[in-house]
Amino acid sequence: MSGAAGKQKPLASLSLDLDNQWSYMKTHGDAGWQAFPSYLDVCVPRFLDIARRLGLTMTVFVVGQDAARAENLAALASIPAAGHEVGNHSFHHEPWLHLYSDADIAAEIAEAETSIEAATGVRPRGFRGPGFSVSKAVLETLAARGYDYDASTFPTFLGPLARAYYFFNARLSPADKARRRLLFGSLAEGLRPLAPYRWQLARSTLLEIPVTTMPVLRAPFHLSYILFLASYSPALALAYFKTALWLCRAGGIEPSLLLHPLDFLSGEDCDPLAFFPAMAMPTGRKLAITEQALAIFRDRFEVLALGEHARRIAARGNLARVTPKLPRAAVTGAGRGVAP
Repeated sequence: MSGAAGKQKPLASLSLDLDNQWSYMKTHGDAGWQAFPSYLDVCVPRFLDIARRLGLTMTVFVVGQDAARAENLAALASIPAAGHEVGNHSFHHEPWLHLYSDADIAAEIAEAETSIEAATGVRPRGFRGPGFSVSKAVLETLAARGYDYDASTFPTFLGPLARAYYFFNARLSPADKARRRLLFGSLAEGLRPLAPYRWQLARSTLLEIPVTTMPVLRAPFHLSYILFLASYSPALALAYFKTALWLCRAGGIEPSLLLHPLDFLSGEDCDPLAFFPAMAMPTGRKLAITEQALAIFRDRFEVLALGEHARRIAARGNLARVTPKLPRAAVTGAGRGVAP
């Protein structure tokens, strides 16, 4: 219950994409990613500690390749041990997942699922594509494997701008850029629904919970974006965040807020990723702003992990149904585990 009026808080969900150092380096075209450098032993305790202090539960989408490596097992096992949900974030973390063959998609999701369950003791029931990569074949595979929800859509018009920034800072050949040409989506992503809906598939349906963007404007307000703004003005960044949450409440949108590992790290912790926005911010300051933003989120909403949010949404019924219009682009050399 919230406030003197005793009204129940609206629902919201919280998730974190546990992209590791090597996966950022791989997508960026940096040498050395094949050694799988990792910051999980630094990052995971930090976000678990903040979540514990704030009384928050979240879904952590784990990359199968990390779950398959012994050096990451302790960090990954600590996530469900702390009461958080574990989701599937693919095995190879390639944002061109939508270019895979149907067979490669099925193998990618199944191998990640097996590795994550072996590492954490939990079989994932939710999925988010790397770089918000999704296709009809991905959705059909998830439905066939009994997944409860997908969370791979990001309804914003700013995807092409984010891609241009990434390409400007990346070391990519023309072929690499072609493989990544839909990274972060097209302008059409901004027309996707903000509220949860069901994908209408050939033989079944699958619940979709979008990563929420600001109603009307469709501007991002996930924590990485707030921290980018905070590198110029923390007060402005938090005011922007509060405005986005107010618009969600006013519009009846139950926000699904996204976190990333770099929200809990700085260039002091991981110099190879210092080119990312807000990585020049000192670690202590960054963690303080992250915790402050999450406390604001908690105070305005009843915050759930995505799995619980999905169960409550599904129990209501009467969700809109959307037929996937997700064409697969053919790019030579695209395939499961293809190195850039």
